[in-house]
Amino acid sequence: MAVVLEKPTLSRRLQPLLRGMDLPLVLLVSLLACAGLLAMYSSGHDHGTRFADHGRNMLIAGAILFVVAQVPPQKIMACSVPLYVLGVLLLVAVALFGITKKGAQRWIDLGIVIQPSEILKIATPLMLAWWFQKREGSLHPLDFAAAGLLLALPVGLVMKQPDLGTALLVLAAGLSVIFFAGLSWKLILPPVLLGGAGILALVLLADPLCADGARWVLLHDYQQQRICTLLDPTRDPLGKGFHIIQGMIAIGSGGIWGKGFMAGTQTHLEFIPERTTDFIFAAFSEEFGLAGNLFLIACFVLLVWRGLAIAAGAASLFGRLMAAAVAMIFFTYAFVNMGMVSGILPVVGVPLPFISYGGTAMVTLGLALGILMSVARAQKPGPQTPRPALPEGDGRGPRSAASRMPP
Repeated sequence: MAVVLEKPTLSRRLQPLLRGMDLPLVLLVSLLACAGLLAMYSSGHDHGTRFADHGRNMLIAGAILFVVAQVPPQKIMACSVPLYVLGVLLLVAVALFGITKKGAQRWIDLGIVIQPSEILKIATPLMLAWWFQKREGSLHPLDFAAAGLLLALPVGLVMKQPDLGTALLVLAAGLSVIFFAGLSWKLILPPVLLGGAGILALVLLADPLCADGARWVLLHDYQQQRICTLLDPTRDPLGKGFHIIQGMIAIGSGGIWGKGFMAGTQTHLEFIPERTTDFIFAAFSEEFGLAGNLFLIACFVLLVWRGLAIAAGAASLFGRLMAAAVAMIFFTYAFVNMGMVSGILPVVGVPLPFISYGGTAMVTLGLALGILMSVARAQKPGPQTPRPALPEGDGRGPRSAASRMPP
């Protein structure tokens, strides 16, 4: 008797791969991607192949997201230590015989030229999440000290290149893991208060600190100039302060509803420097106004909230910490980029996720979102997955990471 085997359709083949995908996360990423394509076409359609390359980079990032989402968090955790060690070794290699461009030694030629610091944006929080997972249920203050050393090593190597923007992103991702692992508030508040006092002193003493001939020991000259320019962009309106001044002019000229798509004069008359990369938010603001900015900010806020919600429902400590770190990576990217373009933070070269042009950054974001989606898919259906018990803080040790996650 003949047996007829029905060949499954393409949709039925894809169904197991798409099952468990977090639809709110997919929707938010899609909205940001569409906004990025609109902004890139307007600001970069006459800038060589920037728009086409931006679309290609998005497709690559989407493919990476889809592939990584199929990998269980346990297998991702197994890659944490090798990836971290590889990244640190590459940073050491960059320090020894890296390629120097524009005064910064950030690249290395391995047949293809790569920037190893990008790897550490993901490898560092992965390593720290692995570290705390292995010590789940028996955390001690020394474990947090060791985590601090694991974080300080790549941050120090990246700062030496120098690359303040990437170092800031690596530091923020690592600190978010340490915080959500349950670091005591008694250890968090002193450096926060000290930093706030330092910022206040910097604002009050700006004139003598930024006077000609003054040198800051802990920062490079160009980093010192960026901070001084932030405090008073009019000190050098046609030089160091040009970026900040033109960015603020473009944002202000957009008004409430903006000048309209492809109608931004500051953008198309090329007053905005780096209008397709670091300062694309200024071009977007000019054409879409306050309404467009609120839409963009709302998308990023909801994306961060969704990431923290996924972290709260994760089935393991590693998943919770890694998902929370990814959420904070997106927060740091968006906050720093919008802040520097608006003139409230120094210009540090941080792209705006999905909006700014940049292949390496887009791939890194795709990998981060893939990890977040993997954690979401690993959650059990139905009520929120019970969390393993962690030691409660008594004022002397770490608190439960679960207490810092949203419901």
